[in-house]
This record gives sequence, C-alpha cells and structure tokens, in this order.
Amino acid sequence: MFIYLCCVITMNNTRFATAIHIMTLLAESPQDWLTSEWMAGSININAVVVRKELSVLKEAGLITSRQGKEGGSQLAKSADLISISDIYLAVKNTEVLGKKNNNPNPACSVGREINNHLNILFSETDQLVLNFLGDKSLKEFSDQFK
Repeated sequence: MFIYLCCVITMNNTRFATAIHIMTLLAESPQDWLTSEWMAGSININAVVVRKELSVLKEAGLITSRQGKEGGSQLAKSADLISISDIYLAVKNTEVLGKKNNNPNPACSVGREINNHLNILFSETDQLVLNFLGDKSLKEFSDQFK
C-alpha cells in the first residue's frame, strides 16, 4: 500500500520528483555550491524550473543559496536531519489522491455528502504518506546512489 501511495505522489506532483532530485544532488556534495544549471543538467530540465524549486526549498529552510561567481546552493542542515516528508511538504501542491469535484449536485444524496467524506479520506491518506516519508531521511535516500 505504501509503495502505491508513493507512486501516486510522483504521478500527481512532479515537483516532488524534481525537489528530491535536487536535494539528493546537494546531499551528495555537501561542501560544494551547486549551480541551478548544473543540477538542471542532471535532471534534464530547464534551469528556470530548478531555480523555482530552489526558491521553494529555501523558503522551507531546507537549503541555503548564494549569488555571484561562486554562487550556488547547499543543504541548510545535514542530510540526516532532513526527512523526505520535509521535502514533500515544501513542494506539495495537491492532495495525494488528487482534487475533489468542485460542484457536485446538492440535490443528489451522494453529491450532497461526497466532499465531506472525501475530505476525511484525503486527510487520512495524506497522513499515511507523511508518516511513511517522515521515517526516511534524505541521507538514507541519497545513500542508495553510492
């Protein structure tokens, strides 16, 4: 079940896959200031997308950045102190199961109540995912690449 939920995360939220790629690159080179262009080459996406995610990760307190000739980004703290759920929460833009229907028919017995029941289901599912990802550190994840 947990493996399925993690697959749903990456399908619904490509930002998570990009962010974890960025964070893994930074964890692999903790002393280096990595540029968005270099990271974009590894991810095979535009550097503008990397910079957007770096901004979000910086706002969440997960990375630090500096500008200029010697600029780039580094982890703000040790990879063993960053959980995968920290990264997920920083970039999450939708519920794990997607979005609810905005305007179900209130005259229908199901339509009238569906969003209330979906709210509970979505909340419980999100909590399962957060608990699962919270048990894994960025260091544990990045150690798979050594």
